Amino acid sequence: MAFSKYSSVFTSTDLDLLQKVFDQLCQERRLALEDRDQRERLACQVIEAFENGFTDETELWQALSKRRTASA
Repeated sequence: MAFSKYSSVFTSTDLDLLQKVFDQLCQERRLALEDRDQRERLACQVIEAFENGFTDETELWQALSKRRTASA
């Protein structure tokens, strides 16, 4: 999913961060491009977490990752 459609809402730095975390999570969850509905839901979750204050890349990834570590 391209987060560029949100360019009027977020800064380019924010969009880069959202895209990076989204791509990491897609890889972790093995979501193929064909999994459009799942990717759309994940994108919404990434944006929601970001808007709820998870603005650091690691924090954002950890908030949504299924591979959270005890030390994280």
